[in-house]
Amino acid sequence: MKEESAQDRWERRTQRPLLVLAVAFALAYAVPIVDSGAGRSVAGVCTVVEWVVWGAFAADYLVRLALARQRRDFVRTHWLDLCAVILPILQPLRLLRLVSTLMLVGRRARMASQIRLTTYVGGAVIGLLMFGSLAVLSVERDSPNGNIKTLGDAVWWSFTTMTTVGYGDHAPTTGMGRVLAVGLMLSGIALLGVVTANIAAWFISRFEKDDVEERRQTAAIEALAEEVRALRAEVAALTGGPGMLPHPLSAGTEEHSPT
Repeated sequence: MKEESAQDRWERRTQRPLLVLAVAFALAYAVPIVDSGAGRSVAGVCTVVEWVVWGAFAADYLVRLALARQRRDFVRTHWLDLCAVILPILQPLRLLRLVSTLMLVGRRARMASQIRLTTYVGGAVIGLLMFGSLAVLSVERDSPNGNIKTLGDAVWWSFTTMTTVGYGDHAPTTGMGRVLAVGLMLSGIALLGVVTANIAAWFISRFEKDDVEERRQTAAIEALAEEVRALRAEVAALTGGPGMLPHPLSAGTEEHSPT
């Protein structure tokens, strides 16, 4: 059995705590947007929570880097994690903290072998809908020409954008809102491709299992037919086939027959 590395043990033990921190980040991000009348103290607490969660994920990356056996390979294969850690430092905006934390949560979730693809896709869809709605509401609500003023409008817009339906009844008017729209459309297309590929892979695996079972049954039937042919040959030999000794009963009958 392969021995578990220190990095694997760290990732296994920190998976649930980081998930809890991600939920705390979601709440801290959502409260000031949903409750526009929240005071400065509430907004300040939420901002601190956001930075603490991002800092926890950044520390997690550094610890995994320190525990990695090949650090260069780790940096090369986890470059998205590194970008997510550095991104908010370059320009400390709430939206960048949102993007970086989502990237880090996704990367850590995908490393967990017990999380199935279907669960990951479902969580990604819900996360994109929720955060996309909150993000576009935060940048469009105060726009004089915007028509996304409530959380319901934002959720409806996010859903139609992710599914690439685009009714056009709600649309972003600010530059940042349009950037969010592009990201949400690309994410929706990517998730749709993952779901389609997953369903196709499931059908292919089922067909392969059926083919394997059919081949196994065919081989069993052929082996059984071969045994039947061998038994027929033995029976034919015992009943007096060519080149074999006569049956004892037939020999006795010949000895006592009249001349």
